[in-house]
Amino acid sequence: MNSPLGLLLRLLGALPLPLLHGAGVLLGQLFSLFPNRHRRISLRNLELCFPEMSERARARLLVQSLQETGKTFMETALMWCGSKRRIMGLVREVVGEEHLQSALDKGKGVILAAPHLGSWELIGHYIAAREPGAPITCLYKPPRSPAVERVMRSGRMHLGVELAPTDAGGVKTLLGLLKRGEVAGILPDQDPLAGNGVFAPFFGIATNSMTLLPRLAARSGATVLVSYAERLPWGRGYRLHLIPCVDGVNDKAPLTAVTALNAAVEAAVRECP
Repeated sequence: MNSPLGLLLRLLGALPLPLLHGAGVLLGQLFSLFPNRHRRISLRNLELCFPEMSERARARLLVQSLQETGKTFMETALMWCGSKRRIMGLVREVVGEEHLQSALDKGKGVILAAPHLGSWELIGHYIAAREPGAPITCLYKPPRSPAVERVMRSGRMHLGVELAPTDAGGVKTLLGLLKRGEVAGILPDQDPLAGNGVFAPFFGIATNSMTLLPRLAARSGATVLVSYAERLPWGRGYRLHLIPCVDGVNDKAPLTAVTALNAAVEAAVRECP
């Protein structure tokens, strides 16, 4: 991380988490005040997913959501540059760790479905650095800039996480490691390319949803856990959630499996909207 971007991230990553989250709140306030892509998309999503809310309630939730977006931007420096001791020290509670250990003990692999909710960067670090540790490989989409990719790979891998690109080779890698009883991390709430998804219900709306994760679960026999890192107030740290996915996520019928996955992700979102 000797590039200008890497040096900037190291400087920001040295700041205390309350300060980073405070700066994120201010950034989110700016997002909420001026027309921009984040504000436009967040408002539309809230209208679609929570039609029963009053406009005033949605307006409050919009600001809170954009503040969390700001925290995501600011805490990335800590997640990519922080030491193992510091990052693990911010994990104040893990809800459902017994589900992870039970799945690992079965030896059939674990798929962590980690939606873009809370601090998803923290999930992989925790799995790789916990005691006892577990080998984890996360699927990622390489950015267009080689310089940004170098910084991103260095940051995401510095505590032991391995990365696999979102191509045929990366998928083959994940299937192999799952059959060896390891852990795969996948962001399940991404818009798949044509031919790689089905339209399944999400908040009551037919949504283009990935079939990759259910296919891997069906072929490997791996346990699927929905996971997210909830930010605690005032930069006090994080509460990790590891939730067994509902029955059906490994069904061979794509629509049935994806519907089950979407229901699990939706339930997590409703806990921390």
